[in-house]
Amino acid sequence: MKGISKMNEVTIITSRSAHKQKLKEVWKYREIITFLSWKDIIVRYKQTVLGVLWAILQPVVSMIIMTFVFGELANMPSEAGVPYAIMVYSGLLSWNFFSSAFTGVSNSLVSNGNMLKKIYFPRLTLPISSVVTAFIDFAISFIVFIVIMLIYRFVPPIRILLLPCFIFLAFITALGFGLFFSAMNVKYRDIKYIVPMIIQFGMYLSPVAYTSSVIPDSLKLLYSINPLVGVIEGFRWCIIPSAEIYIPALIMSILISIIGLVLGVRFFTKFEDTFADLM
Repeated sequence: MKGISKMNEVTIITSRSAHKQKLKEVWKYREIITFLSWKDIIVRYKQTVLGVLWAILQPVVSMIIMTFVFGELANMPSEAGVPYAIMVYSGLLSWNFFSSAFTGVSNSLVSNGNMLKKIYFPRLTLPISSVVTAFIDFAISFIVFIVIMLIYRFVPPIRILLLPCFIFLAFITALGFGLFFSAMNVKYRDIKYIVPMIIQFGMYLSPVAYTSSVIPDSLKLLYSINPLVGVIEGFRWCIIPSAEIYIPALIMSILISIIGLVLGVRFFTKFEDTFADLM
């Protein structure tokens, strides 16, 4: 079916054509994404004593706590021959990127409500810019990780060159599912209380402070429904020589993330024209 058809000289735009048009608009206004991303960074660290250093302190403090609690007290296993701190930090990198991006996308419309009511621009640029902002924090945290690897004299394998693939997978996972919550958050403000709960429980249901090897084989497939399992284990596989990927988890992560992104974009664009009225 063609995207545009004519009936009695009236142009009818089908839903599929409308979605494509929205995406073309995002590309046309792509400079707005850069502007909004830097605005978010400035607002986040404005009037803070440490500023951008918070992007360094948060993952480092989390690594220290998790290494002590799970590595020392609970005696959870690490990857063979790998310091527990490196194993934990590799998981925190991917998890923090996802959680920061997912939270930012979910709140992107509500936090920019005044802008939505005053001017027109593609609404999709707001959630996308939130993921870009999270990526900037991720880049800072990754530099810290390089320093930690130097301290431990840890040398990653050559497959670390594949890390951008899993960064992109985390990107589309956070964006796809975040789009559902950002659209619903405009009408149902309870969403802002639900998102932190999802993040809190999701962290313990994902292999951040532990590896998937502690999960019984009978439950691994069910456990892999969580798309973050494949993402986090993929990060570790790229960074740690002895790490292995549970292939079904990776396949499910890719499929769920792509489906979530497609449905998320469709859901978001379906209600996009109502956002300004509901603010």
